[in-house]
Amino acid sequence: MARTTDGSAGDADYSSIGTGYAAYRRPDPRLMAAIVAAIEPARTLINVGAGAGSYEPVDLDVTPVEPSASMRAQRPPSLAQAIEGTAEDLPFADRRFDAALASFTVHQWTDLTAGLRELRRVTRGPVVVLTCDPAALDRFWLNEYAPEVTATEARRYPAPDTIGSILGGEVSITAVPIPLDCTDGFTEAYYGRPEALLDPGARRANSAWSFVGPDVAERFETDLRNDLESGAWDEKHGHLRSQAIFDGSLRLIVALP
Repeated sequence: MARTTDGSAGDADYSSIGTGYAAYRRPDPRLMAAIVAAIEPARTLINVGAGAGSYEPVDLDVTPVEPSASMRAQRPPSLAQAIEGTAEDLPFADRRFDAALASFTVHQWTDLTAGLRELRRVTRGPVVVLTCDPAALDRFWLNEYAPEVTATEARRYPAPDTIGSILGGEVSITAVPIPLDCTDGFTEAYYGRPEALLDPGARRANSAWSFVGPDVAERFETDLRNDLESGAWDEKHGHLRSQAIFDGSLRLIVALP
């Protein structure tokens, strides 16, 4: 697949959808803690599909790799400058890093197998992947309002078992509970805050919306707004507003060699 003008690789064009990404996709400390626990006791880390820098431990020697110029530009100055590159062709020697991280990115890679094998090649310790299970995406109420978005995500996300099989070694796949006040605005993070998804910026920070037409977004906004005003959403899903965690599709995959 050809790259976009800003270097985006895979199926999403971050030159158009990534401009406000850092404002909406702020790392959540509880998800960060799960990642750090999986990485420890590594000292060197490669973060592939590093984006704006979410989930990069600040106390490690991190080498970020990111193809999109617009995403690299949003990285705060406190983080290492990202190297332009893709998962499928990493310019590093075998076993160069203690650990590897790929968060919310594998579903956008052009060649999943090549990318994961490259991660395994350059890493002598754990390869950690934060992703979503496509089989669990329909648990979220969004499927009632915009099934096209759920279907798009289900087509893009590889099954966790597939990821584990490609990486090989000793693999664990863990369901990660999503907190009600999650600061990382992936779509399911708004399970108890439906009003937030009426913000076009919040939707733009989730690439699946870029694959459906404006008619889907307009219908979603109209139907959700109407149901919020009438109380229909709360009648069916109101318990989620105070539910501390949501058992959604989020998965943490850890592969040890």
